[in-house]
Amino acid sequence: MMDQHPPFIIGVDGGGTGCRVVVGTAQDGILAEAKGGRANVSTNFEEAITHILEATHAAVKDAGQDAAQINHAVAHLGLAGFTGPDIGKRIADALPFGKSVVTEDTTTTIVGAIGAEDGYVLALGTGTIIARQRGQAQTCIGGWCYQVSDQASGAWLGHGALEQTLLAVDGIVPASPLSDRMLAKLGGAAGIVQFSLKARPGDFGTLAPDVVETAAAGDPIGTLLMQRGADYLQNALAALEYQTNDLLCLAGGVGPHYAPYLPGQMTANLAPAKGRAVDGAFTLAKSAAAQ
Repeated sequence: MMDQHPPFIIGVDGGGTGCRVVVGTAQDGILAEAKGGRANVSTNFEEAITHILEATHAAVKDAGQDAAQINHAVAHLGLAGFTGPDIGKRIADALPFGKSVVTEDTTTTIVGAIGAEDGYVLALGTGTIIARQRGQAQTCIGGWCYQVSDQASGAWLGHGALEQTLLAVDGIVPASPLSDRMLAKLGGAAGIVQFSLKARPGDFGTLAPDVVETAAAGDPIGTLLMQRGADYLQNALAALEYQTNDLLCLAGGVGPHYAPYLPGQMTANLAPAKGRAVDGAFTLAKSAAAQ
């Protein structure tokens, strides 16, 4: 046990599009929350640390806590781009907290979504998290990184929308409201090319809401992309030995939108997320503070 309770507890969810930080105490729970910029520690380490600290200080201020006590705080950070103990130590060393526990964002996402229950989590935001929890043992597949994986994610959908739009420009596939929207938004085919040459996963992810919205309205390109994503998710669940009536949680900004595209036997026991990844981070921070 720690000699004294930390003045406050910090939970951090860091992703390719942005980060969230919550601050609170073991007794009172979460007192304040703040959003920050991108926080993928493999894509841009210094940027991620800067954004995490900016959001942390904003949350500490809003919670009415003494910023001077931040070096006694206990934090759990679930971060995109976490690749193991080496980068975990580098992250902890770069932060001023009294105790920092750093994990993949997968860990915090599962705890936030289903707590300690057995079940499956498909969390789709900028990236992809596919996980099973049994007896609190977690097994994850996919989500290796946008460049070679992250199928069905927001970044994957955004990239796919641009790919299909250029196929429409070339007359290979029919144009649709989604392709027209992409051309208007990015300044034509040339604008799409220029955007894509500089875009990071989070940039592609900003286009995912367009895919989701137009697909829901029957757009053929949007529907194609959502169904392709759902097919991948179905295969991923099968690889994790999903059975009908197993608990399934669709989480993240994109995840819940896949429900209509998955077969009925996979959504027979669909449950809403209990909380977000940042809530899971706070729960784990409380556990770390009690040790």
